[in-house]
Amino acid sequence: MDSITHLALGACMGEVFAGKKLGKKAMLWGAMAQSVPDIDFIASFWMDTSSNLLAHRGFTHSFLFCAIITPLFALLAERWHRPHNIKLSKWMLFFGAVIFTHIFIDAFNNYGVGWFEPFSHQRISFNAIYVADPFFSIWPVMACIVLIYLKRSTSKRKRWWLMGLTVSSAYLLLCMINKIRIDTDVKNILQKQQISYTRYFTTPAPLQNWLWYVVAGDDNGYHVGFRSLFDAKKEINFHYFPRNDSLLNPVHDHEDLQRLIRFSQQFYTVEKWNDTLVFNDLRFGQVIGWQNPRAKFVFYYFLQHPEDNTLIVQR
Repeated sequence: MDSITHLALGACMGEVFAGKKLGKKAMLWGAMAQSVPDIDFIASFWMDTSSNLLAHRGFTHSFLFCAIITPLFALLAERWHRPHNIKLSKWMLFFGAVIFTHIFIDAFNNYGVGWFEPFSHQRISFNAIYVADPFFSIWPVMACIVLIYLKRSTSKRKRWWLMGLTVSSAYLLLCMINKIRIDTDVKNILQKQQISYTRYFTTPAPLQNWLWYVVAGDDNGYHVGFRSLFDAKKEINFHYFPRNDSLLNPVHDHEDLQRLIRFSQQFYTVEKWNDTLVFNDLRFGQVIGWQNPRAKFVFYYFLQHPEDNTLIVQR
């Protein structure tokens, strides 16, 4: 999820843990702990673009990192707030839960997280919620803002953190239900339209959870389309994009290409724009693809001019 959502969720969890004992300092600890896995952004200062793509949500989003950083935060907080009556084990439980929540909900996006790094490079992606979804984020953000201004002693604080955490959790559950519905519909439609595939995924289009982006295909190419939960017709107007692997022959031994293929989880196509080879990662959709089926893909990488890829993440 986006950084603001993580900060707000962590602050609400901090309020639950020790708001009555530590006041708003507990919210600050929660916000800091919830944000610490995203420290991997520092790698962008020295890594090239393709390496940075794999570093992001890599080791710092792993179970091992969670196990290492949790006791460090717990020891620091326990010493910082002495004297107090909070056991070290409770500090450990709190920080472990907050940091785990970060790497857990990030797995529901399509970017993928390296839970098992460095032992396995497998990326976990449930593809159930867009990376920035205001319907998920608004509740903890609103609760966090109110908690900052409410007095420490008021009973209303519990009402707000409860709302911030439970409504967002309920929305995430709704997203999972929507995912199951869409997957059921799409698989039936693929069979009905006689589209064969060896790889397949669905993921929400930007900023909501009712319109879904669909990709199905194999090593030859991919069928790309959209499906809404409100669509009555059992059909999808797919558009086919050939994979064009043969275009990669001149650069097949380049390290950045191998990293990109690994990052894309094999969901990629190659195009030639004038004299330049372009690598498309299909997982991130197209620029308003539901309006223009032949629109450019959001994620594209210039294979022969890597210096032009510095803004690829922002794009």
